[in-house]
Amino acid sequence: MEQIVIDVTPLSIKPSGISFYIANLIRCLSTLQYQENFELALVYQPRLRNWLCCRLEFPNSLSRYSNCYFLPLPVRITNIILDYFPQIFSSHLAHYLDSPTLIHGTNYTVFPYPNSLKVMTIYDLTFIKYPHYIDSVVKTYSRRVKKCLKWADLVITISESSKNDIIKYLNVNPDRIHVTSLASRYSCDHLLIPPNSSVNYDFFHPYILFVSTIEPRKNVTTLISAFNYLKQKHKIEHHLILIGQKGWYYKPIFAAIDNSPWTHHIHHLNYLSDEDVAFFYSKADVFAYPSHYEGFGLPVLEAMTLGTPVVTSNTSSLPEVAGDAALLINPNDPIQLAEAILKIISDTQLCQDLIQKGKERAKLFSWEKTAKETLNAYKSLLSS
Repeated sequence: MEQIVIDVTPLSIKPSGISFYIANLIRCLSTLQYQENFELALVYQPRLRNWLCCRLEFPNSLSRYSNCYFLPLPVRITNIILDYFPQIFSSHLAHYLDSPTLIHGTNYTVFPYPNSLKVMTIYDLTFIKYPHYIDSVVKTYSRRVKKCLKWADLVITISESSKNDIIKYLNVNPDRIHVTSLASRYSCDHLLIPPNSSVNYDFFHPYILFVSTIEPRKNVTTLISAFNYLKQKHKIEHHLILIGQKGWYYKPIFAAIDNSPWTHHIHHLNYLSDEDVAFFYSKADVFAYPSHYEGFGLPVLEAMTLGTPVVTSNTSSLPEVAGDAALLINPNDPIQLAEAILKIISDTQLCQDLIQKGKERAKLFSWEKTAKETLNAYKSLLSS
């Protein structure tokens, strides 16, 4: 029986982005392995802090999986090995796995294990196209990705937009790239539970919502400018809620909040539970997501799933995800963004049309579909 090993190191206690993808991918693949006649195994590396403290153990989220391998080196060290001494994986580290048929690196790398087919996931090319939007860690990706592509047999990415970028900027043969779309963490019939008293917001006030990491690429300052314009010119009663952890270079964003004449109507809520975020989605009058660049754009899909009308950018993968179920705007034009938001909050029929289209659009995506598309990508290698 063929063994497929997936690197699950990016799993985290507070999942977002890549961690969501991996958790749902392995959950759905684990249910397919018996009917599809393959063995799923997982490989995990410790966090640097845990490694320094000799806490070499799997995270609790992997307790349901019986077939797990532990590579007792943190990512920071294996990245150095990948950069300068990749032959060590062949000569010394391969014995940590039982010669898998295929190994899937899920975070812009794949180890050059001998005698195994190698797949790597590349989510987007922010580190090449928009280096001013990333931190010092992500800036190291370019060299490492190019090196791993020398031995990777297949690349998985999450949108046609990202596939086109990979072809253009990394010169990868299109036949070596498979697109596997993502899916929402919610369903259209998700049970909505009001947040507990620790969530500091009075839902009596209508609001515009943004959900994602607070960082330059997400273009939050343009959203704040659009909000200021709507308050000043159109006297809207809405508040603006920003849900997300602080990312890289967040201080100018919070300066923009502090400098707004309506700063007391702008609320930043840090990481919230899935249930609390779902409730905020469901009660928002508009979900505004003017991101400059996305590999996929999960928050747009989540909002549509839960019946929130969406305004988002006309760039990168976002039109691909939203289809005709959102209003698309130029992310560099705060007035265009503001006017799109105003259309939704002032036109009941348009609002209802977007809600219905969004729910129908969201039904096209599921984690089961993601897993099947990923398995098809594996099969294309295994049968060649």
